[in-house]
Amino acid sequence: MADSSIARKNFDLNNNIQELDADSLYRWDEAEQQAIFNAAPWAKDPHYFKKVRISAVALIKMVMHARSGGRIEVMGLLQGKVEGDTFIVMDSFALPVEGTETRVNAGNEANEYMVSYLSAVEEAGRQENVCGWYHSHPGYGCWLSGIDLNTQALYQQHQEPFLAVVVDPTRTVSAGKVEIGAFRAYPPGYTPPDEGPSEYQTIPMDRIEDFGVHCKKYYPLEVSYFKSSVDRHLLELLWNKYWVNTLSSSPLLGSRDYMANLIGDLAGKLEQADSQMSHANTRLLAVDKKKEESQLSKVAKDAAQTSIEHGHGLMLQVVKDLLFNQSRAPRTTAMEE
Repeated sequence: MADSSIARKNFDLNNNIQELDADSLYRWDEAEQQAIFNAAPWAKDPHYFKKVRISAVALIKMVMHARSGGRIEVMGLLQGKVEGDTFIVMDSFALPVEGTETRVNAGNEANEYMVSYLSAVEEAGRQENVCGWYHSHPGYGCWLSGIDLNTQALYQQHQEPFLAVVVDPTRTVSAGKVEIGAFRAYPPGYTPPDEGPSEYQTIPMDRIEDFGVHCKKYYPLEVSYFKSSVDRHLLELLWNKYWVNTLSSSPLLGSRDYMANLIGDLAGKLEQADSQMSHANTRLLAVDKKKEESQLSKVAKDAAQTSIEHGHGLMLQVVKDLLFNQSRAPRTTAMEE
């Protein structure tokens, strides 16, 4: 139990989970929420929402659900409220959907489950609305594909205010920190202002085109986490299960296909950069050189990130081996010597 407690504290520190002095975030004011809904400030400002605060319980549930799916995408919904330009996510629940390695969609069974779940929650006295959805991107980062963007745009059209969250369980295990992103779609026909280069992230070659085509049609929100006295007991119950699964798993073995794909992806990006360099036009040497350096710097960043994730997994495996598999050397006595 002591090891579990220490691991949970490390999880809180790595993900910067803030503990609240009071439970004010869980206070539900129906009149206040209805007034916000009637005003609908997000309809006038496409960039109105800027932040999302996620409870530690909702975060753990999302990560556990995403990890259970393996390489298959999974999906769930978020419950919470809105305060100013911030989404407050208090809870999350999984949906029984049929996913593939590249997409996930809610069918009739999932819709029926959602209705029955929300009815049961309401009967239990929970008043939070569904304020968003989440799904997993196993091994290829947190962003919205074309299908994801269409799903989010549909939700925003019929069920505002609504949020999209993406979790990468594979990179979460490899990096030791939750890989997560929160997004809002721009309305059709809206041209966002030039906000400069966004934070760089590693995108596999076979998904770069899908990422690039749609990356200007939505924007990210700043994500932070919180916990309070309301969360403490639930978090302990969830953590015991999460801790056992984490302790019994090996990042090196569980992510070996992911690491092999990363190395293969790096090799493909290097070949692509080398091919472009060899076919550079000498008359545009200065322009091409900047482009080549940019491509090579991205490959270097990807390689550095891959080595860090692999080193993290190796370090965890060595620690587990020392703790559980190494037998103590027998002591020699003076008579034996």
